[in-house]
Amino acid sequence: MEFSLARQRFYQEIQQADATINLAAAALYIAQEAYPDLDPEVYLNALDVMASEASERMPAEPYPLKIIQALNCYLFEDLKFSGNSLDYYNPRNSFLNDVIDNRMGIPITLSLVYLEIAKRLDFPMAGVGMPGHFLIRPLVEDMTVLVDPFHQGEVMFEEDCQTRLQQIFGGAVQLQPQFLEPIQSKQFLVRMLTNLKMLYIKREEIPQALAAIERILLLFPDNARELRDRGLLYFHTGRLIEARQDLESYLNVQPAGEDAPQILRILQQIEDWRGN
Repeated sequence: MEFSLARQRFYQEIQQADATINLAAAALYIAQEAYPDLDPEVYLNALDVMASEASERMPAEPYPLKIIQALNCYLFEDLKFSGNSLDYYNPRNSFLNDVIDNRMGIPITLSLVYLEIAKRLDFPMAGVGMPGHFLIRPLVEDMTVLVDPFHQGEVMFEEDCQTRLQQIFGGAVQLQPQFLEPIQSKQFLVRMLTNLKMLYIKREEIPQALAAIERILLLFPDNARELRDRGLLYFHTGRLIEARQDLESYLNVQPAGEDAPQILRILQQIEDWRGN
């Protein structure tokens, strides 16, 4: 398979050890597939400038909550970043260049901007992949507070996270300790790409959905669910040889999955059509 320049750059970035992956660069390479003329350096420089400006607003006493307060003031009051509630499901909310240009995004991309500024200020923070709503947290010993960039940097405690889950899932999901654990860079990118994948499927933009899945599989080649989903998209678009390969690979990994009977029926349909 011949990769675009953006895909090649993305692949090269994720070959590094997880801790050394440049999340902002990887996110911009994701966006570059939608914007082939995008220059990632322009937006990496924009983050550098924002961090330089934010550094001038840092408190004299470097206490974590004071730093968070100063970052919130800079990002959400001075620069007017905000959650895009009115057009939440627009794919542009998932592209870091658009988020920087428009000052609007969804939880994970606003979190990425926040994380990148904090990293440049030597204030360690990490993403938190809570179900239904992405958050960030400072990596400070014996301190469990979370920050919600989608809601103007609201500082949250565990009880607040349970309330947020209640709002999102209506009580169907209870807070688990692992929901608040920091996630790795590759997991962060998978969550970004999964958002894009689901948006594109909903919009019936299948080539773009396939591109999102392919990049997830570059990150985690053995992800059985993504193999299944790519196979199903291939099937629905008539790419039967590729569909069979992916669906058979999925069954090799998940032979007793709940959807195995359905997948077997689809494979039989493929064989029947190929035999006619």
